[in-house]
Amino acid sequence: MIAAQLKDFPVRDSIVVAWSDMDAAQHVNNTVYLVWVERLRITYFDALGYDVSPGGNRAGFILAWTDCKYIFPVTYPDTVVAGVRINTVEADRFTMETHLFSEKHQRIVAISKQIVVCYDYTALKKVAIPAELRLAMEKVEGKKF
Repeated sequence: MIAAQLKDFPVRDSIVVAWSDMDAAQHVNNTVYLVWVERLRITYFDALGYDVSPGGNRAGFILAWTDCKYIFPVTYPDTVVAGVRINTVEADRFTMETHLFSEKHQRIVAISKQIVVCYDYTALKKVAIPAELRLAMEKVEGKKF
């Protein structure tokens, strides 16, 4: 069931829920979901073959905005299966979407969207998405932007 729901997400990962991810409410703390989303974002950048380290002469990335819709509480033990994709691409930014699923409950637990801006860490300003990065996104996504 989860695999079918993630078929439109070209990059996927599984995350084992740790006991320490839970809080006093006895479910995974809301901030942990954002850490998982960050992990998927970096996994996506790795799939692009694009170094995300700030510096050098390449455009880097900076997170401009994120949200998370919490749908169902995750508890230990469980494994979260997640997928990430790019929805839109503009001149200097792109929007990513991440869906997180509970393996134990076989259902979606959260949806997050993020706006990522291409950023020149030397000049300290946003820059246009480099052509080679746009091509890498299109290759991973299997579609033109």
